Amino acid sequence: MRKTGLHSSRIALATLLLLALAPGASASTLTETASKWGLIGSWSQDCSLAPDRDRGTILIYAIARGGRLMFRRDFGGEKDDNEVVGAKVTADGMLNLRVYFPSLKQLREYGLMMQPDGTLRSMYNRDRKGQYTIKDGKFTANGNPTPSQHKCS
Repeated sequence: MRKTGLHSSRIALATLLLLALAPGASASTLTETASKWGLIGSWSQDCSLAPDRDRGTILIYAIARGGRLMFRRDFGGEKDDNEVVGAKVTADGMLNLRVYFPSLKQLREYGLMMQPDGTLRSMYNRDRKGQYTIKDGKFTANGNPTPSQHKCS
């Protein structure tokens, strides 16, 4: 009985150590991927508008303390901070992100494509169960194409 308890304690300690080290180990890779792709900065449908829930929403991708990649949304009266936990560029140039939204208690995956004019568009957005809100560059609720986001200076 004692050996089993000691063994379990060692496994738990090793697991905690790995979890503690993992974010730091991957943070530089995430920030490098996002930086090289051109994501870091503020994006909006219309950078001249004050932040709001419509065309003035500002989406901010920033490198926070410890080198963590953060996704911040500014809706004017409401803001949130969300950590990007995965980033990968596919052969077609799509930046695929995994973002944890604490306010939603949800991990979402979405893909962004840089357009020839330097704007970006969301091509898909889904939850961990595979439920899409955006698919093939269109909102699933109404079939409208996702809007272009411009980089704000």
